[in-house]
Amino acid sequence: MATELKRELGLLDVFCTASGAMISSGLFILPGLAHAQAGPAVIISYLLAGLLAMTGMLSQAELVSAMPKAGGTYFFVMRSMGPAVGTVDGLITWLSLSLKTAFALVGMAAFTGMITDLDIRVIAVLMCLVFLAINIVGVKEAGRLQVALVFGLLLILGAYIVRGIPAVEVMHFKPFAPHGVQSIFATAGFVFVSYGGLLKVAAVAEEVKQPARTIPLAMMLSLLVVMLIYTLAVFVTSGVTPALELEASLTPISTGAQQFFGQPGFVVLGIAAILAFVSTANAGLMAASRYPLALARDGLLPAVFKRINSRFQTPHIALIATTLFIMSVLFLKLDLLVKVASGVLMLTFLFSCLCVIIMRESRLQNYRPPFRSPLYPGVQIAGIIGCSFLLYNIGAVALLSCAGLVCGGLFVYWFFGRIRTTREYALLHLIERVTSRELTDHLLETELKEIIQERDEITKDRFDALVEKCDVLDLEGPRKADELFVEVSEVMAPHLGLSPEEFLGCMRQREEESSTAIAPHLAIPHVIVDGVETFALLLVRSRDGIYFSDEAPNVHAVFVLAGSRDQRNFHLRSLSAIAQITQSPGFEKHWLQAKTIKGLRDVVLLGERKRHTEHVS
Repeated sequence: MATELKRELGLLDVFCTASGAMISSGLFILPGLAHAQAGPAVIISYLLAGLLAMTGMLSQAELVSAMPKAGGTYFFVMRSMGPAVGTVDGLITWLSLSLKTAFALVGMAAFTGMITDLDIRVIAVLMCLVFLAINIVGVKEAGRLQVALVFGLLLILGAYIVRGIPAVEVMHFKPFAPHGVQSIFATAGFVFVSYGGLLKVAAVAEEVKQPARTIPLAMMLSLLVVMLIYTLAVFVTSGVTPALELEASLTPISTGAQQFFGQPGFVVLGIAAILAFVSTANAGLMAASRYPLALARDGLLPAVFKRINSRFQTPHIALIATTLFIMSVLFLKLDLLVKVASGVLMLTFLFSCLCVIIMRESRLQNYRPPFRSPLYPGVQIAGIIGCSFLLYNIGAVALLSCAGLVCGGLFVYWFFGRIRTTREYALLHLIERVTSRELTDHLLETELKEIIQERDEITKDRFDALVEKCDVLDLEGPRKADELFVEVSEVMAPHLGLSPEEFLGCMRQREEESSTAIAPHLAIPHVIVDGVETFALLLVRSRDGIYFSDEAPNVHAVFVLAGSRDQRNFHLRSLSAIAQITQSPGFEKHWLQAKTIKGLRDVVLLGERKRHTEHVS
């Protein structure tokens, strides 16, 4: 049974997945409830929630660009803080996204009543089954539906904002904060769930084309667009609707449209709301199902959840399980759904900020995110403090519910996952760095290397195969070039069918012709030897430096190449590969900081260079 997912989502698909997941109940239901808590200052609450979400978004964008794997935040937390915290995060995020999806379906009740007398529960169940079928057939098909839904939604909301701004009356903003400043922060926590769509991008990262570029860009664009729409739409709604009427409405945007568009506006915005709920539910099911898939891959849930449909290449078991869970929570109270989903979302964003700090400070050499969060660690610290503050203000019921979910996650780990998985995580590397104690086998570095190779679609060629099996010398103490050549000859000569003395003579002769130190920190001795189909490579690292000449008195990296004349073309390609790798930014830093022989090989294997068509599997 297959366990890998296909990369089929582009920038537009990812943008619409996030935007469609955010523009739903947070806009079409919550403004009235939120206005009752904060008054017209609810505009500030939405803006504050969006700014706080930005700290988590920037952290997630960095993490997902480094590790674009199914499971989103769970995958990052697992690799950063270990399987216990990873299990908690994976399960509560799965539940949060499922709750938000159920919230969207329940929210349709206020709108479907305008066009049908069917019980909302029947409609919600039917919609769940429709989305299940679409998502099983393929993520590409689900993505196409999402694009169509979101563009229709954005057009309607754009017309609402443009037409509504001239109709705004200042009197509706007085008093601006009738319940005090504290209510603004409490309300920001209440509406924080509105930005939960960002989680859904990270969850489907494994199915995104060129994820290192596409995902950060899509996340930033979607958050900025949605923040703008939320702020302007809530501003218009508060400015055109009397406070008492707005606070009593579960269809606030439609009620606002009725003020200046009349009854047709109410109906059109009701249709937009239904589109929004449909898009949220579709994206929510798509994203939430990837969490049990990722947990099962790591042995923290039963293996059945990691199965991929052989025909459609989608996680059908995880999709079915998520659909059944969503159906089971359709009958919970609306305000409880909102608060628990918001609380769990804040925990997840808090974890994301912590993960960036741990990954960076652990100094893992193979943690190489193409996108790096700006203003580190200020953004992450602000996110941790801000999320903690809003959690404190969200209310006792939500806090107790979140605590219960955390305990449930720990229970699952202790009685199921603990005995089935052992995995290195970055926190161990951080402790190792601080205490100078050996706590890891550097298996996380290997996993990160494999993720980079998959992310960047690196196809191994002959040079990669040579690096993976070549000898490596990690020297202690300073050397002179001739002393190095003696040690190199002892190691390389047997691979070339020569005696150490013969090979030493070749190296000395080559060095007399011209120095092989081509930069202050780099030397590439390369010689031609007798024989047929013979080629060898040796990597040398000297932290204390090797003296080659007055121009290169402290060489730290040496690549020794030796081959027969019939290998001339490969010899030249190898020289070109080494030149490209060693000229890439950060090479010397990574080379000196590598902790193991395997780490030195990884510096070369992950270096930026052009690969040739012949490759090895």
